[in-house]
Amino acid sequence: MGTILVFTGKGGVGKTSVAAAHAVISAAEGKKTLLVSTDMAHNLGDLFELTLGSEIAVLDNGLHVLEINPHDVMENDFKDMKHAVLRMVAENGMGGEQLEQISVFPGMDELFSLLKILALHQSGLYDRIIVDCAPTGETLALLKFPELLSWYMEKLFPIGKAALRILAPISKTVFKVQLPDRQAMTDIERLYATLLELQTLLKDPATTAIRLVTIPEKMVVEETKRSFMYLNLYGFNVDCLYINRILPPDLDNSYFEEWITIQTRYTQELENLFAGRPIRRIPWFDSDLNGVGGIGRLTAILAESGPLFELQPPSVGEHYEKTDTGYALILDLPFAAKGDIRFNESATDLILKIGNFKRSIPKPSTLRSYLVSSAKLSNGRLTVRFEPK
Repeated sequence: MGTILVFTGKGGVGKTSVAAAHAVISAAEGKKTLLVSTDMAHNLGDLFELTLGSEIAVLDNGLHVLEINPHDVMENDFKDMKHAVLRMVAENGMGGEQLEQISVFPGMDELFSLLKILALHQSGLYDRIIVDCAPTGETLALLKFPELLSWYMEKLFPIGKAALRILAPISKTVFKVQLPDRQAMTDIERLYATLLELQTLLKDPATTAIRLVTIPEKMVVEETKRSFMYLNLYGFNVDCLYINRILPPDLDNSYFEEWITIQTRYTQELENLFAGRPIRRIPWFDSDLNGVGGIGRLTAILAESGPLFELQPPSVGEHYEKTDTGYALILDLPFAAKGDIRFNESATDLILKIGNFKRSIPKPSTLRSYLVSSAKLSNGRLTVRFEPK
């Protein structure tokens, strides 16, 4: 099957233009390419100066373009899964008519946008799917949602159908939650399997890469560093950095001298911080990049910057190692500070919180009888050691 490139960055840094330029280059290479927007504030139609609906449009250059409307996807493509999810959160006494009136609850947009991308990938119709995502905070919510929902499902529904008859009345009385009936449980099991497929796809470095777009300004650089850390926390492969809107250093205009000095400082900082990964510089253009002709100016720059579609291997990433006294969990967390990291531990999970983001990492069954003995952050790598109780 084909590859998936996910472009994200702080709002206003030009990620839509960069994603679109890659898609145009890919189509020009003769690859069947789909450019997808998951950003609810869709910009692809504005960029290509055309009106896009809920169906895939084909441009004159052969590029396929889609602005995902999660509401349409939910109602038309995944109605059974919608009901499976809604049944899980239905409150006690909520009737079917009330349930149907619920169009979206937190996370549904993310879930059904990703389900659509998964289905398009599994169709085998496209060599490359290029995703223009929302700003980084929303992208993190998008990417982590399948794992988060799977985790809750494992905690709430670790039961066979036989036990369901016993637990359903208890849950209804004690927890005020209506557990699904047997048929709905089948739907939930299918949804759970699909979520596992999504996680596998999004975290497979041979198939999917996250690409960060930034500009050389302090606030944007700091957000880029945090986003890179959080994406590593969840195990996603960030394989390339794009530094956009760089002023030419020989610009003969005193007004821009200080801006050029600032940009030079932050460009160098980014290149030092992301050393080892491809970094592409994009100049500041003197006009909007609208339409295929406008995007052509950007494609010319990118085409000269080296191979665009070769996915870079990830760093060591998240893995377990055997030690003399037990085991160690190794996590790459670039730019994390010691004081930012907090732990909680349960019998089944290691709960790691950095800033506003929290991840529950299930312990392998081997480590269920182990406790965390130490945690050390060194050179952007966190080592958590487990020893027998």
